[in-house]
Amino acid sequence: MDARHTIDKSKLPSRYVTEGPARAPHRSYLYAMGLTREQIHQPLVGVASCWNEAAPCNISLMRQAQAVKKGVAAAAGTPREFCTITVTDGIAMGHRGMRASLPSREVIADSVELTMRGHAYDALVGLAGCDKSLPGMMMAMVRLNVPSIFIYGGSILPGTFKGRPVTVQDLFEAVGKHSVGAMSDDDLDELEQVACPSAGACGAQFTANTMATVSEAIGLALPYSAGAPAPYEIRDKFCAAAGEMVMDLLARNIRPRDIVTRKALENAATVVAASGGSTNAALHLPAIAHEAGIAFDLFDVAEIFKRTPYIADLKPGGRYVAKDLFEVGGIPLLMKTLLDHGFLHGDCLTVTGRTIAENLAKVAWNPDQDVVRQANTPITPTGGVVGLKGNLAPEGAIVKVAGMPPDRQVFSGPARVFDNEEACFAAVQNRQYKEGDVLVIRYEGPKGGPGMREMLATTAALYGQGMGDKVALITDGRFSGATRGFCVGHVGPEAAVGGPIGLLKDGDVIRLDAIQGILAVDLSDEELAERRKAWTPRGNEATSGYLWKYAQTVGPAVTGAVTHPGGAQETLAYADI
Repeated sequence: MDARHTIDKSKLPSRYVTEGPARAPHRSYLYAMGLTREQIHQPLVGVASCWNEAAPCNISLMRQAQAVKKGVAAAAGTPREFCTITVTDGIAMGHRGMRASLPSREVIADSVELTMRGHAYDALVGLAGCDKSLPGMMMAMVRLNVPSIFIYGGSILPGTFKGRPVTVQDLFEAVGKHSVGAMSDDDLDELEQVACPSAGACGAQFTANTMATVSEAIGLALPYSAGAPAPYEIRDKFCAAAGEMVMDLLARNIRPRDIVTRKALENAATVVAASGGSTNAALHLPAIAHEAGIAFDLFDVAEIFKRTPYIADLKPGGRYVAKDLFEVGGIPLLMKTLLDHGFLHGDCLTVTGRTIAENLAKVAWNPDQDVVRQANTPITPTGGVVGLKGNLAPEGAIVKVAGMPPDRQVFSGPARVFDNEEACFAAVQNRQYKEGDVLVIRYEGPKGGPGMREMLATTAALYGQGMGDKVALITDGRFSGATRGFCVGHVGPEAAVGGPIGLLKDGDVIRLDAIQGILAVDLSDEELAERRKAWTPRGNEATSGYLWKYAQTVGPAVTGAVTHPGGAQETLAYADI
């Protein structure tokens, strides 16, 4: 399709900066950047990248953006590149910097929105590579509702340590081994130099690859594009194709809210469960839904998880990484068996202009691999992520059980209570806990942290000490996609607003049952009510700056920790200005 003959510029946002005599000053700025008359009067396409030098997940995005721009130009569009921030969880992990991680999702969505609004761009191709930048970019696309395509920057390649493949997960767990004398200084030094050998996001089914899988399943990314590792040259072909395809979407007026429907969100939750993906998806899918005005909360996500088979043998619970999945057939292989066995809605529209079923029609099953099982012969019959509820979590909680045998999915023990992550990590490092304990980390929720920190440093240290399956951990904060073991996150209401987790005392007996979906404490309603009377709110260190602003507006985890009213309250979408 030759897009230049089918797009009516008079109906596009960019008419406000490029058309008519009154816009001569605006056009002068565009001429100053080397644009021609023809380019100025073509549709303007934002090419948004989360490029920075913070971490390997972002470092290849600028190069890939150039390929996108070539694709846009080839299809008679005018690309306008811009960057936004990323806070990278791996480097923010285990210290106060992690409080900036989840809030960065909102900053990414807000900054992309403002750039698009301020410069009146007509379409968007967004490139992201790290945990919160993926949902943040997809949130912006749905919020703006201009024709959009999402591009994942790609995963990192696995490292090699003493002849075996390793990821950064091995390094976090090595810290725990080192703390108990099970790893030498020299081995730790060698491992840190080889664990991350290339550009790209953490290679297993942690949050970045989970949300990358979501991008294809929800229909915002081109098939196969989210699976190719960052160093693979084929990524540039996907990027160029996305640049051309977004012009086709513009000509056909296919928008993100045509794609991100309730059924599409259910498809996204299905691939998370089937791949043993990160619990953080239960935070990000409701947030994406919120942008479209669709009510889809943690319990809706958990209901999908409950009925979905776990079929992809991916780390951290399994054996393989994203590169392995891509090389045996990619995310379409995973989706095809789910579709064939009735677990996906095949009639959902995608950015190809075709439906999920049409995209997958020619995908053949690869019998010569064991990364993905057929959906009728799963690793386990239910999903790798489970929702919990009970008197300790009236608003719900989430736990990842991928790779855990059923007898490990039930746990009961006395509470060991900590009012922040640092206190718990110190206790773990000093072995100040007992087998059978339920470690409780509270006041780390969206408001209380603020910022809902991840707890990978603590959980990985437990595994490194050989205690990962001998204790449980619950928090109103979050867990990394690299976390394994009985680790329950997103407990709500959070402690900072008087939730039951804030009323616990050392020794209270906590019951966790991932089979029945229960998180409870052995206290009567009367006892909880008495404790609530004695509870008083706590302050935190965020008394100014962005984290203060975030704490004033952020909502509960159950609905995605969002910060604005969303699509349901919208009277005019940007795309329709």
